[in-house]
Amino acid sequence: MLHRKIYQLCCDGREVSIFLRDQQRWIEKARILDIEGDLVTLRYEIEEDDEISSWEEMVRLESIGAVSQQLASVSRGYFDPQIAEDCPEAEQIRNPSSDSNPE
Repeated sequence: MLHRKIYQLCCDGREVSIFLRDQQRWIEKARILDIEGDLVTLRYEIEEDDEISSWEEMVRLESIGAVSQQLASVSRGYFDPQIAEDCPEAEQIRNPSSDSNPE
């Protein structure tokens, strides 16, 4: 089951966080590039001391303990959130009970 889910994430090309249980560490913001047999190829970046390093790493499928992906994020900055009236009409969600004609 994990193999199929990792394959799906590879096809989607989304960023994921992967926990390697044999090394007891998380790899953040990684992309799954390839799955060949029981080897999973990951690409990620690490920022240390004002330097960004890109890594490509192959890990065994059995060493992956968990995979997570960020679904959404919201800025904590001060801004005026969009309200329904600002949304294009094609994207507005209508309440079916408010659209009915009372007769």
